[in-house]
Amino acid sequence: MRKAGLGPAHPGGCLGHACLYGLLPAEGAKRRFRAFASALRVPGVLGTRSGGAGSPPPGPVPEGVIRLYSMRFCPFAERTRLVLKAKGIRHEIININLKNKPDWFFKKNPLGLVPVLEDSKGQVVYESVITCEYLDEVYPGKKLWPEDPYEKARQKMIFEVFTTIPPLSSSYTRKHKTEDCSGLKENLRKEFSKLEEILANKKTTFFGGSSVSMTDYLIWPWFERLEGLELTDCLDHTPKLKLWMAAMKKDPTAAALLLNVNHQRHFLELYLKNSHEACDYGL
Repeated sequence: MRKAGLGPAHPGGCLGHACLYGLLPAEGAKRRFRAFASALRVPGVLGTRSGGAGSPPPGPVPEGVIRLYSMRFCPFAERTRLVLKAKGIRHEIININLKNKPDWFFKKNPLGLVPVLEDSKGQVVYESVITCEYLDEVYPGKKLWPEDPYEKARQKMIFEVFTTIPPLSSSYTRKHKTEDCSGLKENLRKEFSKLEEILANKKTTFFGGSSVSMTDYLIWPWFERLEGLELTDCLDHTPKLKLWMAAMKKDPTAAALLLNVNHQRHFLELYLKNSHEACDYGL
């Protein structure tokens, strides 16, 4: 049941900033929230624009809500957003300007990286896979990891096969405008072949079986970004993997969080130039 003072929840449980304002108990907290929202130039949803150096720290997390510190274009943070959405967890999002980080954010995560979760008790959890596992264990509803220990281990082994792809993708992102990246693309093709073989052997649509699982959500953000990086030709030899991507785009959770490809490309251009405006591109 919705508590008094709560405004409408956005799809997937994300709360608008007007309803969060109503939850703040003290006038001082309300003033801090107004200053924080004003600094981010938030018109209606908390954390649309990113908090940068000099922005005031946000107030306490409201009871019954979990807060995610994120960045709109970060594939690691998208993992956590996917799990929050899939499980229907009530949450708020504060985006962080990763090119101009506020000092207060390092008190949440000394590494200065997103994603970071914070609850109303002030408990903080960071690192993308850890945040996703935490949400799956703590919150009720659909479990994204299998309950059976062996099946869970099998899915985690599949995920380990994938873990070579993010560093290759990152290297390509940094170098493809200025260097010959044919070797990197060939290495990506080899890694995609391993995932293709897994799907072929499993004879299932998704890596977790007949329905989307944690493994699918953990690896999806990098495949979602292939079009923006013009790397889809690296999948020409992987028909099963392409079918998996098509199925993921139809998954309600993944579909709700799909990136705008043009925004992704412009973000990368600005990000590689160390522009402070990169993280807010398109707003």
